[in-house]
Amino acid sequence: MTNYLEAVEAEVAAVSRLLAGADAETQVPTCPGWTIRDLIVHLGGTHRWVTHIVATGATERVPYRQVVTEPSPSDDLVEWLGSGARELLAALGQADPDAPVWAWGEDRHQRFWPRRMLHETMIHRADLEIALGLSPEFDPAHAVDGIDEFFANLPHARSIAPRLERLTSSGEVVHLHATDVEGEWLVTLPPAGYAWSRGHGKGDAALRGPVSDLLLVVYGRRSPDTLTVFGDRELLERWITTTAL
Repeated sequence: MTNYLEAVEAEVAAVSRLLAGADAETQVPTCPGWTIRDLIVHLGGTHRWVTHIVATGATERVPYRQVVTEPSPSDDLVEWLGSGARELLAALGQADPDAPVWAWGEDRHQRFWPRRMLHETMIHRADLEIALGLSPEFDPAHAVDGIDEFFANLPHARSIAPRLERLTSSGEVVHLHATDVEGEWLVTLPPAGYAWSRGHGKGDAALRGPVSDLLLVVYGRRSPDTLTVFGDRELLERWITTTAL
């Protein structure tokens, strides 16, 4: 099983190394309208927001602006990110994983948040790398878990992605197939709703490639054209456009 706290710590360290030599005003192509500074303010702010939720055991949603103060222009972004991450890791490490807590996803227990914070930080590390002209790679086990988590949480994400209300079709199936590790997913788009499962099967559209690239595609960070596409390309592109978080 993934040690989420160690993995979060490693991802924050990777972000900090990248950030140390970066121009904070560089645009982030995968987050239109954001600079690197905006990206780090979002990531560090999310860490602080989740720290409050976890540490207080909140069972109702806490307004972000109520608990998060953004860094001042004079603050060192690397230190600001690191201090928030240290507080997050301390809160996560002290929490009872089985205790109820507010969460926007499928599992409304404290164990939701270490996993969520790993994948939140991973994806934004990838955003930073792309902004710096680098090619993101993930630990394969983390990437597989990231795809699982994405599909599990997607039906609950309408509050942050209202366009998911348009996620309807006539029962078409999208098949994802990792080529470098064991990992296949079937996503069914019924007339009203959504379902997913792990395993092999025939899809109306299929996408094959390394698992890191599959994770980037489902998050809308990479075009499916960079992988191998079979079947209904329009369906695949519509699904990605609608579901990318």
